[in-house]
Amino acid sequence: MVRLTLAQMRRSIGRLSAAGIAILIGTAFLTATLLAGNIINRVTTDSIAAQFADSDLVVSNGPGIDPAGLEDIRGTEGVEAADPQVLRAFELVSGGKRTYQVVVPAASDPRFEAQELVEGAMPTRSGEIALPSDVAERLGLGLGDPVTVVRSVWTPGAEDAAAGTGTTADEGAPSEEAVAPEETAPADATADGDGASAPAEEAAPGDEAAPGDESPAGTFVDTNEKLTLVGTLDDPMGAYAQVGGAGVLSNDDLTTWEADSYVPGEATTAYNAVLVALAPGADLEAVRSSITSSLGGDAKVWTSAEYAKEQAAQMTGGEDVFTYVILTFAAIALLVAALVIANTFQVLVAQRTRTLALLRCVGADRKQLSRSVLLEAIILGLVASVAGILFGIGLVQLALTVAGTMDLGIPLPPVVQVTAVAVLVPLLVGTVVTLVASFSPARAATRVAPLAALRPSDAPTLTSGAGRVRLAISSILVVGGAGLLVLGVLLGQQGSAQAGLLAATAGGAASFVGILVGAIFWLPKVVSLVGKVLTGSGSTAKLAAANTLRNPRRTAATSTALLIGVTLVAMMSTGAVSARMSMNNELDGRYPVDVSLATDGYDEFGGNQPVALPQSTIGTAEKVDGVESVVPLTATSVTVDLDGSDITFLARGVDPEAAGTLVRDKEAVQGLAPGTVVVPAGVAKDWGISSGDQLVLAAAPLPDDGDPQGTPATLEALVTPMGGRALLVTPQTLEGVATGTPVTSAWVGLADVNDAASVVPALQDALAESDLPIDVTGAAVERAMYQKVVDTILGVIVGLLAVAVVIALIGVANTLSLSVIERRRESATLRAIGLSRSQLRWMLAIEGMLIAGVGAVLGILLGILYGWAGASAALAVMGDVTLAVPWRDVALVMVVALVAGLLASVIPGRSAARTSPVEALAVD
Repeated sequence: MVRLTLAQMRRSIGRLSAAGIAILIGTAFLTATLLAGNIINRVTTDSIAAQFADSDLVVSNGPGIDPAGLEDIRGTEGVEAADPQVLRAFELVSGGKRTYQVVVPAASDPRFEAQELVEGAMPTRSGEIALPSDVAERLGLGLGDPVTVVRSVWTPGAEDAAAGTGTTADEGAPSEEAVAPEETAPADATADGDGASAPAEEAAPGDEAAPGDESPAGTFVDTNEKLTLVGTLDDPMGAYAQVGGAGVLSNDDLTTWEADSYVPGEATTAYNAVLVALAPGADLEAVRSSITSSLGGDAKVWTSAEYAKEQAAQMTGGEDVFTYVILTFAAIALLVAALVIANTFQVLVAQRTRTLALLRCVGADRKQLSRSVLLEAIILGLVASVAGILFGIGLVQLALTVAGTMDLGIPLPPVVQVTAVAVLVPLLVGTVVTLVASFSPARAATRVAPLAALRPSDAPTLTSGAGRVRLAISSILVVGGAGLLVLGVLLGQQGSAQAGLLAATAGGAASFVGILVGAIFWLPKVVSLVGKVLTGSGSTAKLAAANTLRNPRRTAATSTALLIGVTLVAMMSTGAVSARMSMNNELDGRYPVDVSLATDGYDEFGGNQPVALPQSTIGTAEKVDGVESVVPLTATSVTVDLDGSDITFLARGVDPEAAGTLVRDKEAVQGLAPGTVVVPAGVAKDWGISSGDQLVLAAAPLPDDGDPQGTPATLEALVTPMGGRALLVTPQTLEGVATGTPVTSAWVGLADVNDAASVVPALQDALAESDLPIDVTGAAVERAMYQKVVDTILGVIVGLLAVAVVIALIGVANTLSLSVIERRRESATLRAIGLSRSQLRWMLAIEGMLIAGVGAVLGILLGILYGWAGASAALAVMGDVTLAVPWRDVALVMVVALVAGLLASVIPGRSAARTSPVEALAVD
């Protein structure tokens, strides 16, 4: 039977090729996924390990390692050197250019240095700094040039200095709470109105305790340090790739500056990790044990490789999330491939009806015939899987070669490392999928009666009936799944996003499986009905529509394969578009404008009065491509009497008409006019302010204890969905309250908010050389970030699912090819009674487009439904969900499906048209 099986495979090589290509693509996809996952894990681990350079051990502790613990480590026998792992960020200024830069202390041992010198030397004393080469170039610096480092120093208030007390802030940043007499104000009471915050190492005077409070806590004052550039650095292993490279300072400078940034009463320094270098001849395990015993508690001592793996696992929650996601789509591709393979083997068995019957006549039993079909599947699966594995390896190597020519900022291996798992898993999966797909055809082969060999050779057909059990299972899954889907949407709208998404996912999966199981009952009829409606009364079109019902099982299987891929593509596209629009609406409500430019967090005098925004900044912003309008805002600190306490807020003055044309949420500034003050909803909730309340605004005391100029004003409060924490009044009102209020910020409106991803970086670049650091914040910044993430994820997912669609389209071509072979005598008869070659080819083209088109339309409809349900369940917690249809993606899928169906008919159509009627009718 083995030789007979091989002979049959040689005769059916054309018919098996489509199934082989399907499994080849699926296994190639799986191989590439496993290899890519290995590369990503390796690059991630190597990048983390690169921070530890050539250190022998890394010591970590849950609450951190304090200076005393560091000294204990250094005093351990066998330890030659130990350095804490420290990363800090400061503002660097050179001429008119400035940037924020992460810095690390100079290593005490060369084994701890993760970066390499390009020029110059490492800092060896105070006042020296080494910078990454690209940072030095960006600032226009050469060796020996001066560079200014701006750092924050905690300066206690007069009463604090006498009492020795102070308030606590995080990581050297000032407290964001306004403290009123007899009570504690809600957080952010003095934060600026656009949600802007100063960088971690900068002081934000507008966020300090108000000078008018009874117990001033002190302030952070910016201090300039003049350093000399002594070296430029390269980061060959990407140790600091995530932060754009790290500068190096002397350990003395960094230690002193860090101590100056502490608020009195803060906890002492604690290090997350300490690098250890062993003395020559020291036993690693003995030193590890000694350090663990010395520190006790939760202390752990790792090798650098062990610690890197631990950190990488924590970054993904202990799971290889990326690989799991990709493997899910690989499984989808293999599922679609299985449908194509099963369809192929069913037709092959049907084609061999007479051969199988003759074998029964000469003594072959049922088991031998079944084994013959299964053996054919195993051979096909092995050969196609091996080819797919080689193809997948080639794809990954090509990707590495191309990526190696690009400056990605991370080290990539030059050659793909093939692992046993990356070879054996796809080989096993591809073979098993092919074998499982052949079970049903093998069973059908055993049912062929010997007498079938004696009957005239008719065009083979497969049984079209489907049992009641299948119908019952399909109905239960569809109805039950739909119920779960509705439940998931309702749970999501009630605020239970996690439970809602879980229910919606389970319901969607169950209902979709039910639709696939019951496809044989309705899908062929839908294809035929659509064919009759769209093709009119032409004889060729009628024949094409009728042919789709000749073999309902094959039509259902082929169209179902396409249905799966298209449904998933449409679902992800719909979910992503709905998520983006819902996110945009939420951001429009949270922020008043697309972009806000502000200097409020940068008061060089250490007071709480905002710093003026240079007029040149507004002119520069107006010239940026994509910017439609710029509206300046004045600002000052004011006090408001609330329940007998003077609470300090930041108040902004803006022209109501200009603001009304720029804001995206018109309700945010609705009612703004002389005599009114717009109170953001968050502020109103924190302080119990309602629309209609009378608020008395007065100028806040000046930093130099001078009397403010102006007259308090009584204004009517208007609570609106304005974002941020600042009060809004007209410029004239603010000028009356505090004379001489400067323009400190500007609202920027974009011509097209969808261009935020390109306009915002251009705006930031244009303002990079401003005399003052300009905070560029607002909805467009978040929108640009989220859009990039959503678009990237969507692109990857749709690209992966496109593999399943390609395999399904191969199945369409396979179906038409086998249909031509099956109907050779029928086609010859049609030709004999007058059907032309072009009509025969057109008949097959219509048939292919019907199968592909109906599968695509149904997939799109199901995908939109599932996408809407998923978006409603997952996004309802953030507010109103906007359901949208990705019309561009929908149109693209339809065009691709129809064109592919048409192209799939070309070769089969030419084959059918070339066969002469006499030759075809002569076939036994």
